[in-house]
Amino acid sequence: MPTSSATPSSQSAATTASSIDLSKRDLTLDLARVFCVLLVVVIHLLFIGVGFSADGQLVISRPLELQPWFAAATWFGQIMPLFFVVGGFASITAWRSSVRRGGTAADYVKARVLRLAQPTLPLFIFYVVVIGAATIIGIDPALLGSVVMGAGSPLWFVAAYVLCQAFVPVMVRFHTRAAVPTLVVLLVGVIVVDAVQFSTAIPVLGYFNMFFVWLLVQQIGFWYADGWFARRRWWQLVLIPIVCYAALVPIVFLGPYDTNMLTNLNPPTLPLVLLALAQACLLRLLRPALAKLMSTRGARAVVFLAGSRLMTIYLWHLPIIIMIAGVALLIPGASPEPASPAWWWSRILVYLIVLAALFALSFLVGRWEQPRELGPTPPIVVVAVAAVLTFVPAFLVTVLFLQLWLAILGAGMFSVAILLLGRWPQRWGGSETVTARDAATTPGRTPRPTAETR
Repeated sequence: MPTSSATPSSQSAATTASSIDLSKRDLTLDLARVFCVLLVVVIHLLFIGVGFSADGQLVISRPLELQPWFAAATWFGQIMPLFFVVGGFASITAWRSSVRRGGTAADYVKARVLRLAQPTLPLFIFYVVVIGAATIIGIDPALLGSVVMGAGSPLWFVAAYVLCQAFVPVMVRFHTRAAVPTLVVLLVGVIVVDAVQFSTAIPVLGYFNMFFVWLLVQQIGFWYADGWFARRRWWQLVLIPIVCYAALVPIVFLGPYDTNMLTNLNPPTLPLVLLALAQACLLRLLRPALAKLMSTRGARAVVFLAGSRLMTIYLWHLPIIIMIAGVALLIPGASPEPASPAWWWSRILVYLIVLAALFALSFLVGRWEQPRELGPTPPIVVVAVAAVLTFVPAFLVTVLFLQLWLAILGAGMFSVAILLLGRWPQRWGGSETVTARDAATTPGRTPRPTAETR
C-alpha cells in the first residue's frame, strides 16, 4: 500500500485521488477497510468513561457496555471479521502480483511483516517510556494496570494479522489446489478448538483458534477475490447472511458462546466465522451503492487520507483517547459524568478531536508506515524468525495484557525483526533488493491505486 512521502492535505488528497487510474481497482474494499477502523475508534471511545459525578467524585466506567442493547448491537458492530475478509482479498491479489514479477514467498512475507512491525515499534517504545515513568513516580499500580490493559488491547490484531500474512503463500496454494477441502479442514479445526476450550474450562486453549479462525476468514477473502460472491444472485447474498445470523441464535443462547460478539473475539471463536461470511455477502450486495459513493472526489479523498494513516489510527487511537480524557479532567466542565446525556453528546466533539490528534500524530509516527527501499531478502528461515519475533510480543499482550516487561520485550523483538528484514547484508545470502514499489499493497492501509498494485 504505497503512500506519498509527505502527508497530504484533504485538497491534495482529492486531487491525487482524482488524477490516478482507478479503473482496475475495487475501491469499495478500501472504503470497507477505512470504515472498519474508524468504527473501532468510535466503539472504543464509547467504552471509556472518565468524568466527574454530580457530587464531584471521579467516575471511571464503560458506558457503552452497560447499555441493555449493547450485546445485540455487537452482532452488527463486530466488524473485524470483515477487515480480515478484505485483507484476504488484498493478500491473494498482492501475492499473485508478486509471483508474476518473480517474487518468492520470502519476499512477500518479508514485506508484509515489515509493514506491520515498523509502525508498531514506536508504540512499544512509547509504552516502555510511559509505563516506566508512571511506575517510577509511583502511580497507583491498580489504576496504572487498568489503563494500560485497555491501551494495549488493539495489539491482538498485530499478532493475528502477521500470522495470517506469514501463511498467505501456503494458504493460496491450498486454495488453488483444494479450495473447499481447505475451508472444511480449517472449520473443523475451529470447532475442535472451541470444544476443547469450553469442555476443559481453560480459555487460553482457545487461542489456538487465532490460527484456525483468522486463516479461515482470510480464505473467505480469497473466495471473494476469485469472484465467488460476485457470481451469487442478489437473493443469495441476502439469504446467506440470514442463515448465518439464524445459526448464531442456537449456538449463543443454547451453546457456550457469549451473546456479546466482542467477547467472542479473544480468544476467537466460531461466531466470528459466521459473521465473516455474512459480512462478505453484505459487502458484495452493497457494492453498487458503495462504488457510486467512491466515484465522488470527496469520498476518495477521505478514504485515501485515512487509508494512508490506517495503522497509525488503529494502533494509536486508544492512547490518544486516554490522554484526551486525562486532559479533559483538568478543564472545568469538560468531563461530564459518564453515561449522562451531556457525556453522550460530548462524544461527537471528542471523536473529532481524537481524529485531529491522530492526524497530527501521523506527521511524527506516520513515516513508519511509508514504503521504503528494502535491502536484500534474507533466507526464508530468517524471514520466519522475524515473523515469530513480531508475533510473540503482540500475542503475549493479548493473553497477559500489557505490562512494562512486555513493552520492553516488544520493543526489543520488533527492533530485531526490523533489522533482520530491512538490513540483511547481501554477502550473507538472500535474494535481490526488493523496493517499496514491489512491496506495495498491504492490508491495513489504503494503497495509491495503480494497475500494478491491483
